[in-house]
Amino acid sequence: MARHGQGFCRVVGAVIVGDMNLLHLLTVMAAAFVAGAINSIAGGGTLVSFPALLGIGLTGQQANVTSTLALWPGSIGGFWGHREDLAGIRAFAIRLMPPSLIGGGLGAWLMLITPQKLFDQLVPWLILTASVLLAANDPVNRLLKKIHGHERTPGWWIAAICFQFVVGVYGGFFGAGIGILMLAALSLLGLTDIHQMNGLKNLLALCINGIAIFAFMAMEFLRHPGNAKWMLILPMAVAAGLGGLFGSHMAHRVGRTTVRVGVICIGFTLSAWYFYKTYGG
Repeated sequence: MARHGQGFCRVVGAVIVGDMNLLHLLTVMAAAFVAGAINSIAGGGTLVSFPALLGIGLTGQQANVTSTLALWPGSIGGFWGHREDLAGIRAFAIRLMPPSLIGGGLGAWLMLITPQKLFDQLVPWLILTASVLLAANDPVNRLLKKIHGHERTPGWWIAAICFQFVVGVYGGFFGAGIGILMLAALSLLGLTDIHQMNGLKNLLALCINGIAIFAFMAMEFLRHPGNAKWMLILPMAVAAGLGGLFGSHMAHRVGRTTVRVGVICIGFTLSAWYFYKTYGG
């Protein structure tokens, strides 16, 4: 009887996680929960979910696609929670949504055509870049404010649109740190209400990740299946959503700065590990 019970559990486990074991599933769900919480507080949650997926044996492209799909519902929740804050800044949304969509689509296409071996070699550089972006945000933002102030001239709008296009390309290709980049840019454009900034950031992230997901799904079903690990995406999405709710409650207790410092430390540690693993292991 006990043997039959053990056999049944093994069958159920195989149905739930496919070629992954239960420990792998719990690991990535925990990472998704933490990523959702981090995104709701400070941004940069991909620096937790992406390496966790690499750690259970996924390739760089598989981890990137799976992480993007799993964390996207959290962006929807973030946007919905701040939807009323967008009423006074529609001009920003109208100007910055097109470059977000175009850039996100281009970045996703570049990721999909990049050879798997090359993308895996880029992984430590991508993690390092995201970590540097998080670390450099505040000092660079303060410096640019001193130089340019908050005047929104036509040239400044053009620069902002071009910058958002670059953010879109980076976000479609990898994605970690785009929220921090956008908050810095919106601050330079004169926005000071953090709720408005977060609402617009979530809307633009929704555009970037949404168009990237569309490209990923088109490639998944039409040409190269296997990058999206659905048995991981669905439970990770639930965990990320719960993490986002938890993070929203913890934001005032923990503080954005504390969380950001922790994520930066994790990012630099992981980038060092993947540099060693990729080039020196």
